[in-house]
Amino acid sequence: MIQQILVYATLLIAAGYLVWKFLLPKSIFGKGKNNSGSCGSDDCGCG
Repeated sequence: MIQQILVYATLLIAAGYLVWKFLLPKSIFGKGKNNSGSCGSDDCGCG
C-alpha cells in the first residue's frame, strides 16, 4: 500500500516536471528577458 502511494507520487512528480519543462510555453513562466542583443555582446544590430 505504501509502496503504491510512493510510486504514484513519484510518477506524478516526474510527469509534472516534464510538462513544466517541455510543454508549457516559456512566456508564462519566463523572466521577461529582452533578447535584442542576441547576436553578440557588442549589440551589432544584426537581429
